Amino acid sequence: MPFVAPARHIVSGGSVLIRMHEGLGYHQACNGSVVAYGADDLDPASGVLWSVQFTGTAEIVEPTASEAAAFGPEPLSVDGEPFVPVYMRIEPQFATVHSMEYGPSAAAAARHLRHVA
Repeated sequence: MPFVAPARHIVSGGSVLIRMHEGLGYHQACNGSVVAYGADDLDPASGVLWSVQFTGTAEIVEPTASEAAAFGPEPLSVDGEPFVPVYMRIEPQFATVHSMEYGPSAAAAARHLRHVA
């Protein structure tokens, strides 16, 4: 069955590297499997929201020091457990990108969009 898992991501060398909490076990279910991933972000200055969705094969990896640093600080805990990072690299195969223009109301739209761990 499909499921949704909280993760942060960076783009590195044409692939997407995600950081998840090891304690949830999602990385075990995804390793070696085709997964779907989606992300979005709003630029309040321009009023443009972009959204990308893609599928690709996920693989558990160890990030380089610079990749790990690019994620920024880790959360202290996830669902009350101390955060333990695990990283997966996804090689995008099929991708869709959308953009939406909010114009002057971008600041109001930004308040309604939140990002996860």
